[in-house]
Formats: sequence, C-alpha cells, structure tokens
Amino acid sequence: MPKAADDVAYLARLQDHYARWRVLPAYDALRAVLGLASRSAVAKVLHRLREAGFLDRTPDGRWIPASPFFERPQADMPVPAGLPLVTADSGDARSIDAWLVRYPSRTVLIPVTGDSMIDAGIHAGDVAVVERETSARPGDLVIAVIDNEFTLKTLAVENGEAVLHPANPAYPVLRPGDRLQIFGVVAGLIRNYRRSF
Repeated sequence: MPKAADDVAYLARLQDHYARWRVLPAYDALRAVLGLASRSAVAKVLHRLREAGFLDRTPDGRWIPASPFFERPQADMPVPAGLPLVTADSGDARSIDAWLVRYPSRTVLIPVTGDSMIDAGIHAGDVAVVERETSARPGDLVIAVIDNEFTLKTLAVENGEAVLHPANPAYPVLRPGDRLQIFGVVAGLIRNYRRSF
C-alpha cells in the first residue's frame, strides 16, 4: 500500500513522465509509471499529490500538473561561480523546463556566488540548473566537490588527471586529484535582471 512518505518518489516519476510526453496518462498507464498494482492505489497517490498542491483536475476530471509540479528544489547553500547566460531568439515559445530539464527528479537549482567564472559571463546571483547523476566530460561546466567544498568550474584533463579551470585569471587551476567528486553537470543558467521590490 502506498504511503505519503513515498510521494516524493511518485512525484519524481510523474515529473519525468510529463517531461517526456507532456501529458499525465490514464489510470491504467499510471499504474506502470508509478509501479503500483491497482487503480485505487494510483488514485490515493494522485489525491495526496493534489492535496499537496502538485496536481489539479480539469472540469472534465482529467489530472493536470499544478504550478508547484514544475518547481525544482533549490539548494540552501550557494556555490562559487556560475554559468554564462545563453540566449536564442528562434521565435518559438518554449518552457524553461522543456529547454533545460531532461530529468526533473535529478535536477536541482543552485545559487551562484563569487567571481571565479566572471570572464565566462557568470555572475553572483545567477542560479545554475544542475543535472545530477550525469557523466561529466571534459569541457562541461560542473559543480565539483573538493574536501567538502563546492565550486563551479570547467572540467578539463591535463596529463591524464582531471582539473578544474576558472574563467578569471585571478584564480588558479584546481588540481584536486583523488579528492575530486562531481556533484552534477550544469545544464543551464537562470539570471534575473529585475530589481527586488
């Protein structure tokens, strides 16, 4: 029997399904998506997610995402540096989620501080869209962990070892050796140009 404690995992599965198909399926298909055996178990989960504000119903009874369904968790602690703003004026409307978020359940928003990536157009106050559990390749912007300290840098390989490049000549290249852990790969950046009210 599903429990409210499992709803975080159920929500993540629904978010991933919606990110791919842009629709919430009928009950029978939802059993497979949620990994539940009965329609009644699916109904209980959907009603709990509705009570929590993640889902809503149309007048004809179809389940639809509510605004909080599209929100991503934001880390409590900022990370030094950031990711350059990428703009594209293709004339097509698109949601930020569809553009930046492939796997909602593995995506986290991390506030950026510091100026170690300033020459790449990265500013304090930006928010990095980070995909966890993704293999990082040289040239990727990554959130790295060295001795329990988080940093945002460009991953590179020199003499067969992973190094982290800043985008500011005032900062050194980091050569962490075995101390390096990759927290996630930066998929994009959010920058708000509006002043606080």
